[in-house]
Amino acid sequence: MKKARPFIYGAIAIILVIAGAFTLKRNKEKNQEQTAIVAQTNSAIIVNSAVVKYEHISTDYSSNGTFAPFQELTFPSEISGRIVRVFVDEGSYVRIGQTLATIKKDQLEVDNSTARATYQNAIIDNQRYENAFKTGGVTKQQVDNSRLQLKNSKAQLEQSNIRVGDTNVKATINGVVNKRFIEPGSVVAPGTQMFDIVNVSSLKLKVTVNETQVANLHLGDEIEVKASVFPEETFSGRITFIAPLADASLSFPVEIQIDNNSQNKLRAGMYGTAVFSSKDKGISHAILIVPKEAFVDGVSSGQVFVINKDSSVTLTKVTTGRIFGDQIEIISGLKPDQNVVTTGQINLTNGAKVQVAK
Repeated sequence: MKKARPFIYGAIAIILVIAGAFTLKRNKEKNQEQTAIVAQTNSAIIVNSAVVKYEHISTDYSSNGTFAPFQELTFPSEISGRIVRVFVDEGSYVRIGQTLATIKKDQLEVDNSTARATYQNAIIDNQRYENAFKTGGVTKQQVDNSRLQLKNSKAQLEQSNIRVGDTNVKATINGVVNKRFIEPGSVVAPGTQMFDIVNVSSLKLKVTVNETQVANLHLGDEIEVKASVFPEETFSGRITFIAPLADASLSFPVEIQIDNNSQNKLRAGMYGTAVFSSKDKGISHAILIVPKEAFVDGVSSGQVFVINKDSSVTLTKVTTGRIFGDQIEIISGLKPDQNVVTTGQINLTNGAKVQVAK
């Protein structure tokens, strides 16, 4: 009996080993089956989507810019001299021809008296030579010289009169003195800056528009303008300039002139918005649109992923039109009620399976 025990123990051990191996095999097959199910489930990439559809969108658009004065002049001195009097201060309103300051003119008046006397002598001399020539008392050359001397002396007197007149510094535009750079006693030279004058009775709003928008604009068009500091008020403007050449950003500069109110409420440097209204105002247009987020690598690529009925995606080339905020007009390439991917495009390839997030 004792000899049979080792045999029994060995048999039991073999049975246990076989049973353990069978259990491990079954567990491995079960794990592989579950892994395959999970892999099959996770093969669909989770994405968000949007429906391609027609919408009634306002075709009005706006462009921002800053108000600039209708006229601005940095007023320079035309002669040398010392400032005697200044008649205006910063903030003073001035008109064309108004005297702003005077420059010392004592020496200029002395020069002017000399030039006037020289001119009078030249007149007398010329008359004498003209009379003498009629009787043969002088030659033709002498008469010509007297005429030239008369002409030169007259020009010198006129130039002297201009210099004397320039001692009265006069405004050449209507406007407000924005900055005064001189005081009585200041010494100026030709080109010295004396006043900065701005005319804000009208202002210019400088904005830019793209090529699609500029095609509908014309000189003289009435434009609605708003100022950021007066959000409840609307100002009327008209287009006075449309650039014939686009700038570096492929936009066209446009200038709009706005008549200021009697209180000059608008000021140069304020932030403004030009609202360009559609000429088809009152007519409703349905536009086929998709969200901007649907485009792969931006709107300029013109590519979107369309979700098919079998949950696969197709990379589709489309032709875009106008931009309305976050919505892009579709000219061709898509049809209404199609679904397009709006997030998750980075993980997609043509034909990939997707699952739309709930």
